[in-house]
Amino acid sequence: MTFTLQPVRVGNGTDEEGMLVFDEEQRLLAVLTHLADDNEVASGQWFLEAGFGRLDGVNQPTFADLDAAQLWIGQRLARQR
Repeated sequence: MTFTLQPVRVGNGTDEEGMLVFDEEQRLLAVLTHLADDNEVASGQWFLEAGFGRLDGVNQPTFADLDAAQLWIGQRLARQR
């Protein structure tokens, strides 16, 4: 599964660097937020700020990098077909 990533600023009040994740048909699947280096829980990681469709309602995991996030999204979507 191939995803398109688009940088975006997220107005969550703290960690604003974000990434929109789209599928091949340009449907928005998720919003990821890059956690600041001074984040006490998961500094420097990416966080699933919001998931849509089949990603909605899941625990909001963190990922070491964007590749790990895309892998997790792809696996989750493949499992639920």
